[in-house]
Amino acid sequence: MKILYIGILKNTSKPALELCAERDLSSYSRFTRTSVGEFMSLFSKTVAERTKASQRQDIEEQSYTFHAYGRTEGVAGIIISDHEYPALVAHQLLSKILDEFLARYPAKTIEATRDGGGLVFPELKGYIEKYQDPAAADSIMRIQKELDETKIVLHKTIESVLER
Repeated sequence: MKILYIGILKNTSKPALELCAERDLSSYSRFTRTSVGEFMSLFSKTVAERTKASQRQDIEEQSYTFHAYGRTEGVAGIIISDHEYPALVAHQLLSKILDEFLARYPAKTIEATRDGGGLVFPELKGYIEKYQDPAAADSIMRIQKELDETKIVLHKTIESVLER
């Protein structure tokens, strides 16, 4: 389970404009990182353009899953992950990121943006690192994992009692 890209894009015009993004391309060789990064940006723009306001969607392409969330303020959040990454955690993260981004940059600031270079959101780097392990970042998944482990221990205990 791995997040490869988190991006915030302005999707009110075509082509969509990448306002800020963070990538984790460490699993790719140095020779392919540029190409993979360009693919992620290009495909993210396409997905953002096709994501309507208040819409959430998951799109599978090759070995990636694109999680998208469009907001009424004219921005869309995109997370690119592998297929094993849970959609629920990805969409919770998108909601959190877009809420924080829109608190920092109001809709008027985003509308006035013509190129993506002016908006900086350094929290994306922390989120891409923290959410690499969805069980550690999401409390519901962590509790579910603990319950599963407890259930296994209980089954073993009951089996050992029955054998006596």
